[in-house]
Amino acid sequence: MIARSQAACDALSDEDDGLKREVLTHAGNRWSLGIVHALGVSGTLRHAELGRRLEGVTQRMLTRSLRQLERDGLIVRHDYREVPPRVDYALTELGRGLLLGMMPLWSWVIDNAASFRAARNRFDGNGR
Repeated sequence: MIARSQAACDALSDEDDGLKREVLTHAGNRWSLGIVHALGVSGTLRHAELGRRLEGVTQRMLTRSLRQLERDGLIVRHDYREVPPRVDYALTELGRGLLLGMMPLWSWVIDNAASFRAARNRFDGNGR
């Protein structure tokens, strides 16, 4: 297990360091994960529908997140070139891989939520 962890760290430090770390930020970004999850669960969605499903996201942040995900090949954008504008988004195979890869982490967080709360209570109780 530790050897696998070290191998992953070493791989992140190779020549594509910046690229790998930038793509990895999607895994920790609430809006990116929300978009990937919504498209994974519901399939193709329009821009406005994604905005409604991501409570609290601003129009600017939604557009920015969609562009980053598209740039990294995790989603595909289809512009129908109509008036009024009609644009759909869908997950790519790469995006489905991110979603599947995140599921074990989400399960681990859910399974350990009580331990996290207890640790925070202990920490906060020490007057910090």
